[in-house]
Amino acid sequence: MTTTRFAPSPTGYLHVGGARTALYSWLYAKKTGGDFVLRIEDTDLERSTQASVDAIMDGMNWLNLDWDQGPIFQTDRFDRYKEVIAQLLESGHAYRCYCTPEEVEAMREEAMAKGENPRYNGMWRDRTDYPADKPFVIRFKNPLDGSVVIEDIVKGRIEIGNSELDDLIIARSDGSPTYNLTVVVDDWDMGITHVVRGDDHVNNTPRQINILAALGAPLPHYAHIPMILGDDGKRLSKRHGAVSVMQYRDDGYLPEALLNYLVRLGWSHGDQEIFSREEMIELFDLTGCNRAPSAFNTDKLVWVNQHYMKTLDAEYVAEHLAWHMADQGINIDQGPALADVVKVQAERVKTLKEMAQISRYFYEEYSEFDAKAAKKHLRGVAKEPLTLVQSKLAALTQWNAENIHAAINGTAEELQVGMGKVGMPLRVAATGAGNSPSLDVTLELLEQAQVVARIDKALAFIAEREANA
Repeated sequence: MTTTRFAPSPTGYLHVGGARTALYSWLYAKKTGGDFVLRIEDTDLERSTQASVDAIMDGMNWLNLDWDQGPIFQTDRFDRYKEVIAQLLESGHAYRCYCTPEEVEAMREEAMAKGENPRYNGMWRDRTDYPADKPFVIRFKNPLDGSVVIEDIVKGRIEIGNSELDDLIIARSDGSPTYNLTVVVDDWDMGITHVVRGDDHVNNTPRQINILAALGAPLPHYAHIPMILGDDGKRLSKRHGAVSVMQYRDDGYLPEALLNYLVRLGWSHGDQEIFSREEMIELFDLTGCNRAPSAFNTDKLVWVNQHYMKTLDAEYVAEHLAWHMADQGINIDQGPALADVVKVQAERVKTLKEMAQISRYFYEEYSEFDAKAAKKHLRGVAKEPLTLVQSKLAALTQWNAENIHAAINGTAEELQVGMGKVGMPLRVAATGAGNSPSLDVTLELLEQAQVVARIDKALAFIAEREANA
């Protein structure tokens, strides 16, 4: 059975590169009917934090990338790592190294002076004259000849000579295991069949393969995904804007939009741009991943987000909009159903954050009119249209868009003026600003008495303006 894993280190937030790796691993497991494992690689005790663990879990849950096993924490498996290190020592595949950091640095400088790769020279590889009471690390005895061949699913055949690899440390002087050892043991114990990860790990792979071989463990298949670049061609970082998955939530993107964008950022299926979750699972294949890095394009993400705001079920979009309303301090207990707001606003915004910002007037009274809109539309000439339309709206026995539209039309016809002479002052009166969805559906979402009262507020503004003229 296929088993994939996502194995982040809890030393920061879940960034979009990690989220894409998690998505590809998750999709491959789902497509093949296998298991997806979430493993938290928290052996760096100085840098790992609970806050980072929480951020990773929040990101995975928001994206709805559910796992079949886990979360498994490496810090719970230290006894197992010690057992394997002892096994490697016993079999002669590992040894104690008593070199000081200064000695190792001198070896590296000497190698560089000769034009060679900086590396440890194997000084303690075959020695047994261990000094007493001196700290030591444990190194893996890497083969000296031959080569490691990786048949990478994405990158193709990679061959690295063992002569290019030195004897890496697998246990620090305090006995704690290092990354390359823990990863190997975990992948072995958890039956990982496919390792999907960023191509910044390519250099680790031959070392891990050699350790697996020394343990007599089966080799997983490897798929190294090229990194994500910013639009300037440099590695994606904070300087390009949002990088954390949860920052995209905060900025008003739907999880479906981010997932859809990320799946296309390094993989394609013809010219198709929009994929449901079910289509992703059905169509995704690691062999379809690009070998070259992909550039993040926020404009494209915005386009995808707009598509999902308009096409997903409004009730579902409203669940995500509710978070933004609360984040902006907008109480939605009184006012229209949030799904109805989604239906009238989705075409007009790029993000849910924007949707919340422009929908405040549905749920609370505005404190003042938009200055530009009021200056243009709340003038003396608007008094008569506002007064007449107010009376017609107040007289309605059924408050719906059709009747509201008829009242506005009737006012324009009765006064023999264009619709704009009625509609624009009424829009500013009802919303406090000069922009809104179609006026009849906007007013329908407000209470009848609320609209009448807001027109009074606009008429008072005009009177005060005239008095101060």
